[in-house]
Amino acid sequence: MRLRFVIPLLLAWLVQAAAAAAAPLPRAELAALIVPPYSLGEPVNGNGVYRLLNSGGAAAGYVFETEPLAPLPGFSGAPVNALVLLDLEGTFLDVRLISHNEPIFVSGLGPAPFHRFFEQYPGLSVFSPIAIGTPYGMAGEGASLVYLDGVTKATASVRIAHDSVMAAALSVAREKMHGVITAPPARPDPHHAEPLDWAALAAQGLVRRATITNAEADAAFAGTLWADDDPEAKQHPQDPYLDLWIADVGPPAIARALLSPAGYAELQDFLAISPDDEPLLLIETGRHGLVSPEFIRNTAPDRLSASQNGLPVALRDSDLLVELSLDLPDALHQGTAMILRADRRLGFDPAQDWTLHVQAVRKHGMFQPETGTADFPVTHSTPERFFLRASAPAPVPPWQEALRSRRADMTVLALFLTALTAALLLGQRRIAARSTLTPVRLAVLAFVTLFIGLWGQGQLSIVTVLGVLRAASEGGSYAFLAYDPFSLLVWGFALLGLILWGRALFCGWLCPFGALQEFAHHLGRRLGLPQAALSPTWDTRLKKLKYAVLAGLAALVLLAPEHADTATEVEPFKTAITTGFAREWHFTAYAVFWLAAGLVLFKPFCRYLCPLGAFMALGGLLRRRNWIARRAACGTPCQLCKVKCAYGAIARGGAVRYDECFGCLDCVSIHDDPARCVPLIVAARRQQRKEAAE
Repeated sequence: MRLRFVIPLLLAWLVQAAAAAAAPLPRAELAALIVPPYSLGEPVNGNGVYRLLNSGGAAAGYVFETEPLAPLPGFSGAPVNALVLLDLEGTFLDVRLISHNEPIFVSGLGPAPFHRFFEQYPGLSVFSPIAIGTPYGMAGEGASLVYLDGVTKATASVRIAHDSVMAAALSVAREKMHGVITAPPARPDPHHAEPLDWAALAAQGLVRRATITNAEADAAFAGTLWADDDPEAKQHPQDPYLDLWIADVGPPAIARALLSPAGYAELQDFLAISPDDEPLLLIETGRHGLVSPEFIRNTAPDRLSASQNGLPVALRDSDLLVELSLDLPDALHQGTAMILRADRRLGFDPAQDWTLHVQAVRKHGMFQPETGTADFPVTHSTPERFFLRASAPAPVPPWQEALRSRRADMTVLALFLTALTAALLLGQRRIAARSTLTPVRLAVLAFVTLFIGLWGQGQLSIVTVLGVLRAASEGGSYAFLAYDPFSLLVWGFALLGLILWGRALFCGWLCPFGALQEFAHHLGRRLGLPQAALSPTWDTRLKKLKYAVLAGLAALVLLAPEHADTATEVEPFKTAITTGFAREWHFTAYAVFWLAAGLVLFKPFCRYLCPLGAFMALGGLLRRRNWIARRAACGTPCQLCKVKCAYGAIARGGAVRYDECFGCLDCVSIHDDPARCVPLIVAARRQQRKEAAE
């Protein structure tokens, strides 16, 4: 092998070894990089792509690193790794540098300019063509380009970083958003042999020619500041401004016909190093020249871009010396030739139509010239017969993908919920026995807190209710419910509980934050703290507050939905359960306040302020039975259950107010205990006196 291939092969081997060794950050480290109001959700694939959740725990987009998805080598051979947050529409929410080894930023300019470069992405769309540069003006089709400010003296490094960000983001967009890939990308068939010469290549469209005259280029700038800034176009209007030939030289049959034996051998050596790249040959014999004088080899071409199916295609110079076949017309040998590469792993399909966008650039002024651009698109594809294509995997619906990823958790949760429901429905009296009630209840609440809340992230929230309300009012989709099957299963049993017990099943047994409040109550008693209780009048008044909060949130969703996410922070669930108190101090202080209040006042948030509790109480109107037994003597004269009910859910007359009942079973335990139930004690004494008299 020639010496000039040894060093590139060695470098490529090192790069591939580094890329193979690179792995996504551990979940905990990645989660620490997410800035509220967003948080890290569940993984969606094995490449380090996670769901991004908003403040209410609903899907807001995707989180990923660039290195595992697009390990494009920088000048040091190591990829630039950045954190990317995309919303569901493909807009960048945040892009931050995680790690790099670019020499200019390590020991030259320092890291600050590199970090500032990434700060330009938020607000831009991954579906827009983005270029590096700082033009003062634009013209024609070029006005659709979005420009990022580069870094002086480090243009090549920031272009590599930009390629990494866009390649990774586009791979996620293609897979999760745009829905344009219906089959795996085609790969050249190494065994397809077909005799081809220049005439056959041109006749079959295997080489695509595009010609733009000076007059046509001039017309693109007509009526703009740059209309008279190309004298040659005025003097020779019919001469070619652009005379471009495009061919895909990935298929060996086409490459052999266009390249010399030495050029073909060099290309095959390159493809052995980069087997996922599709090489694209460009030959330009006009004035355009393909790239600017400032272009740096092995980076993205500065005056060329590409798209396919409405998505940008990342192009990169292959840094190959192009040696054409002697059988080609002499004019082609006199032009500018280069081989670009597109990565098939990122969705580029050479057998489908793709478009090369050639940018014409003009400048006006001398000292601070204003730049104008125009875009000339050229579409090309190569017939399917030159490629092989693997069978496309059947698309998996998002709900099925989410369900599959949480199969084990869902199984445990389903067994627990089924067992709890059956026990409360069929074995309520056994659970309520004086010797078993407290340990059983605390064990269930501990499981709910640890498994359903902290581990499974199954804390239900009013956000879901408001999301359904908004979808109903706007005619939107309810598909977002299926993205979290774990919480959806909890919702299913909570709604079933409304029919059987009212709000009691969820509020009393399945709410992780409610469980924390109950644990706070037990801790306060264990510490000997004085227990406070509001007067019946104020207790009744404050219980109405949660309905006002629920009504306010519903009105906000309908009238000012942009403020709904902020307003739902009235629930401390996200702070205490979803993020484990890892939020800004005011959110943490708010959640801690309610738990601290629970040390001396029994479950104050649940009873007085919880909008989800208000919704469950209203849903309790579906209840079809009075499941707590009462006696004629309950309330008159006996008031024991009323006095012992910490929720204040028993009226003075002895009737249970199911809209405030949390199903703690304390009154059931008293009702069935002959040693505590006053009517049973009185009846027992009467029986004893009767027996004694007899």
